[in-house]
Amino acid sequence: MTNAKKQILVVEDHPIFRLGLRELINQEPDMVVCGEAQDAGRAWQEITRLQPDLVIADITLEDGDGIELTKRIKRHYKAMPVLILSLHDEFLYAERALHAGARGYIMKQEAMELVVTAARQVLAGKIYLNEPMKEHILANLSLPRQGREQISMERLTDRELEVFSMIGQGLSTREIADKLNLSVKTIGTHRERIKVKLHLKNANELLRHAVHWARTGQLDAP
Repeated sequence: MTNAKKQILVVEDHPIFRLGLRELINQEPDMVVCGEAQDAGRAWQEITRLQPDLVIADITLEDGDGIELTKRIKRHYKAMPVLILSLHDEFLYAERALHAGARGYIMKQEAMELVVTAARQVLAGKIYLNEPMKEHILANLSLPRQGREQISMERLTDRELEVFSMIGQGLSTREIADKLNLSVKTIGTHRERIKVKLHLKNANELLRHAVHWARTGQLDAP
């Protein structure tokens, strides 16, 4: 038999949105939610237990982010596709998600029905991006390398961006280190590199910009 329903694992920290995804997907004749998780740790347990046909993961999770989870999935299950969901700026995160191994990126603000469309496209072995994102990536690739590096936030590594976001959420260096299972010294190094790349003078400027970024998705004015 080749018409078995595709097994979908939903990784989402917001219970109401997770419920909505489950109900939406379970209405489809060719796919079903086989499991759910609200954080990266639980997600990994479910991935190894269920080995789903597709993982739909939010970027923001209680103990990490979907991009790092995607990298881990690709290290152990190369053929397992991942579709990233996010509230965050797609022009910053979508390209990072693809580099991490995701097969698609969709904004939560888009119509919920598009999740099913994106899931089917990814399950078919294709990449899902909306048209503005496709144009952005192509335009970015056409820029000289020096021009691409002028975009401040895009100069941050995935880990630096993750640390920056956590600073904006009000977490201390120790709390960030504990969440990411890294040393305080390593987080301190990330903080210094972020300040250099974003041309921030001190810890107060770093905090102000990080909080503004967490609230608006944009850097604060100088």
